[in-house]
Amino acid sequence: MKLKDYSLLFIFVIVGYMAFAQQKVSGTITNTAGQPINKVEVYDKVSGRLTTTNTQGYYEFSTEKTDITLVFFSYEFKIKEVQITINGDVVLNQTLEPLGEELTAVEITARKTKVFELSRLRDVEETAIYAGKKTEVVLVEQSMANLATNNARQIYSQVAGLNIYQNDDAGLQLNIGGRGLDPNRTANFNTRQNGYDISADVLGYPESYYSPAAEGLKEIQVIRGAASLQYGTQFGGLINFVMKEPNPNKPFELVTRNTLGSFGLYTNFTSVSGTKDKWSYYTFFNYKRGDGFRPNSEFESKNIFAHIGYQLSERTKLSAELTYLDYLAQQAGGLTDNMFNEDPYQSNRARNWFEVDWLLYNFKLAHQFSEKTNFTFNFFGLNATRNALGFRTNRVDQVDPGQERDLIKGNFNNYGFEARLLSEYKLFNKDATFLIGSKFYNANNSQQQGPGSAGIGPNFNLQTEDYPNYPDQSDFDFPNLNIAVFGENILYLNDKFSITPGFRFEYIKTESEGFYQRINTDAAGNVIFEETVEDNRDFERNFILLGLGLSYKPNSNGEVYGNISQNYRSVTFSDININNPAFTINPEITDEDGFTVDLGFRGNYKRFVSYDVGAFALFYNDRIGFVQKGLDDGRVVSERGNIGNAVMYGVESLFDFNLKKILRMNNDYSFNYFINTSIIKSEYTSSEQSGIEGNEVEFVPDLNLKTGLRFGYKNLMANAQYTYLGRQFTDATNSLESNLSGVIGEIPEYDILDISLSYTYKMFKLETGVNNVFDNAYFTRRATGYPGPGIIPSAPRNWFTTLEVTF
Repeated sequence: MKLKDYSLLFIFVIVGYMAFAQQKVSGTITNTAGQPINKVEVYDKVSGRLTTTNTQGYYEFSTEKTDITLVFFSYEFKIKEVQITINGDVVLNQTLEPLGEELTAVEITARKTKVFELSRLRDVEETAIYAGKKTEVVLVEQSMANLATNNARQIYSQVAGLNIYQNDDAGLQLNIGGRGLDPNRTANFNTRQNGYDISADVLGYPESYYSPAAEGLKEIQVIRGAASLQYGTQFGGLINFVMKEPNPNKPFELVTRNTLGSFGLYTNFTSVSGTKDKWSYYTFFNYKRGDGFRPNSEFESKNIFAHIGYQLSERTKLSAELTYLDYLAQQAGGLTDNMFNEDPYQSNRARNWFEVDWLLYNFKLAHQFSEKTNFTFNFFGLNATRNALGFRTNRVDQVDPGQERDLIKGNFNNYGFEARLLSEYKLFNKDATFLIGSKFYNANNSQQQGPGSAGIGPNFNLQTEDYPNYPDQSDFDFPNLNIAVFGENILYLNDKFSITPGFRFEYIKTESEGFYQRINTDAAGNVIFEETVEDNRDFERNFILLGLGLSYKPNSNGEVYGNISQNYRSVTFSDININNPAFTINPEITDEDGFTVDLGFRGNYKRFVSYDVGAFALFYNDRIGFVQKGLDDGRVVSERGNIGNAVMYGVESLFDFNLKKILRMNNDYSFNYFINTSIIKSEYTSSEQSGIEGNEVEFVPDLNLKTGLRFGYKNLMANAQYTYLGRQFTDATNSLESNLSGVIGEIPEYDILDISLSYTYKMFKLETGVNNVFDNAYFTRRATGYPGPGIIPSAPRNWFTTLEVTF
């Protein structure tokens, strides 16, 4: 750690006491009988949700605005709008009138959607700071996407610049990247559920084998690279899945959704929730099965989620959550380019299987020390396994000989906690907001590779005794320890301009303990060389990441924002210690670092249009990727290692036009048009590898476009979405043609059209849609390992129909 890092940190701490004020608005919301109303949502009509009342009906927020229109929303009460002028602290008590009729959950959601268009996080949410950051919120409850299959192309349609792998028709895994980051299992984002980690190992193996059921989500929060200070060092930033909350007004509510679709798809989602006195609960069961759109691609999944909350006092709430996922999927294998061109949906792998068993648990304490100081404590843990079994070879077109299969077993056991304290403090009679937090994370994971059975079915037991001469055998433990301290401070220099400096101190200790075997055989299978290699590594480091956010709000309709933040990504030992026939690993592979910059303007102009336009740059040092290397024997192999330094830069924009208001349509209608565009350029600026400098960076389509229309009349809604992505490379050599394994080569441009409809009637809701309307044959992924290696095709035209019933 350099002296200048300490100096900058010291400056940030000192500056934290030099803030100017915001003004406080508070009050109590009651019904006509004078009883307090819990969970009334308080909105700024222009910018979105501000806060929610507690069990005593009390709400409070701070703002720099002098004029504001507040909207008070509750499920069983009439919406109320109040325009106020703020000159100092304001106490605003309100009384809400009952609706006089009982609404279904679907009608409530529709009613809320017509009034509000919410897409960004406030400067402060509970014990987190988002001022000056690029934030995007996917309102899943309002989405018309195919939620039953977690269709990411539709769900994330208004999040700028995301690059998505689309290779299964059940949404069992989420694969998203962006800005040149590999989408594989969302490993370049810090993925969380209700604020706690859910990936296999945040540092040693940050891949997300579990993806929450979209039908159980309230919203998805996406915070770009500047999230590295509060949540983790990843270049991508944060993706936080926010689950639906218990119904605050009923002791029992049941919602069931059943979906039928193409290729034998059937899913069931059933949830129950409610609130009784100080107790609240929300739980669901999600079942999926199907045959898949290729031969040898059947799947079955079971997912359970349970949340229970207890309001210990007016200022203290306890909650506990448990998530369990078990799924088994047959994998049809990858294709070469020739195979894809002959028949994109063929399969020559009938014995490849993949199994995930995922158990997450969480305990949370939220306490309000005072009206100005909030504290949260999150304890979380994971107990999980991941097993991959099948015939893998460098020649993807080779017929499976029916011999023993390659088996890779992973066990993930980790736990940790994160404590956060957020406080408003006064200096010179002015307010500022300060956040300090710490995180402890301990993992003890293991991974084995060796011979699997010679059978057909999913037998995930190692068969070492039956096949002692199997060449690819290894057994490793991966104990990891991570301790972090972080802080940010919003400093309001005046009523329009704020700066938010921040820091994150990281201590990381990554270990690898185990062995691998080298066994060479002759053509007859006789062992001619055998060696057991002990491979024990200990990698310890500590460093500070710094960042700064800026926000300028010239009026209540718009904001100019910017930020710069350092990033860091640890190399994963689990990648190093796996033998893969499709590529080799450079033994000198090491960590990556760099920083991201965002600058943009966003807002909502008189509710005619919601917009967010920004430019970004991502500076990447020692980027890990693939290059093609020639060997002395004339062979050319793919090697994974540190390629060099790279830069990705571009412009991202989202415009959402409220055509209903523009065309002056009455309240029976809703009509919106959006266009989401990302234009990115990239380049390797330096590299010790020959022929790399000046090349384009992998996973960077030059144009990423999503656009769509959404039209509604009373209880009928219709949606159409068009997606286009330009050509992208998969290796730093910028290979256009593939090799025998299909791992490298370009991903051609593709475009997709999706349509969907929904209709609600009292307690019923019917949804239907067609994805890939024009039945385009395309692919978005060249897998380096399972489910490949090789080209993994995307789904052809398919349909779905969902019936939802609420009791």
